[in-house]
Amino acid sequence: MPLPHLSQLGSRTPRAVALVLHGGREFGQEPVPRFALAYLRMVPFARNLAGLPDLAVFLLRYRVRGWNAPVLDPVQDARWALAQIHSRFPGVPIVLVGHSMGGRVAFRVADDPAVTAVCGLAPWCEPTDPVQQLAGRAVLIGHGEQDRVTNPRSSKDYARRAAQVTDRVDLRLVDGETHALLRKPHVWRDLVREFALDQLAHSREG
Repeated sequence: MPLPHLSQLGSRTPRAVALVLHGGREFGQEPVPRFALAYLRMVPFARNLAGLPDLAVFLLRYRVRGWNAPVLDPVQDARWALAQIHSRFPGVPIVLVGHSMGGRVAFRVADDPAVTAVCGLAPWCEPTDPVQQLAGRAVLIGHGEQDRVTNPRSSKDYARRAAQVTDRVDLRLVDGETHALLRKPHVWRDLVREFALDQLAHSREG
């Protein structure tokens, strides 16, 4: 099986790194094509973040489409990507940004010691998903109130549980928005950009 695909944008001498993670399906062993909609949806986010000074941005394309429990293929891919980032920029803080299944992946790999912040957009959250790995991290969850693919109530529940382990949880509900994030794209891009800027500010203070 081929390796995941990792693209780098932005600064070559960063003070922080953003890893952008796309969505997928509950099950699926078929490869993720270059022009998969779930992947393409995250390209504007990566490009927007790449415009920030001192931030390197990595956009991951998984090997296969599915979450595929209990194997968790995209989680394995994200950990591989984190290892690649560590080798290029050791010690640099990392912000995770994921949509849908990518949000679930981001939350799951937040236990990486370099991760300081996690942003889930319309994340796929289950009641049994762990939150302990978010301790000490900044967490932003954004969800469209008209989402019929992933449930905004599940995001509310996950945010409530995450608040038990970190005091930096921000839940934003966007009126009139659906799962695709296409009705108010500027709202989502600004939300993610401001979150990344905040993390950059923390890295400079450090």
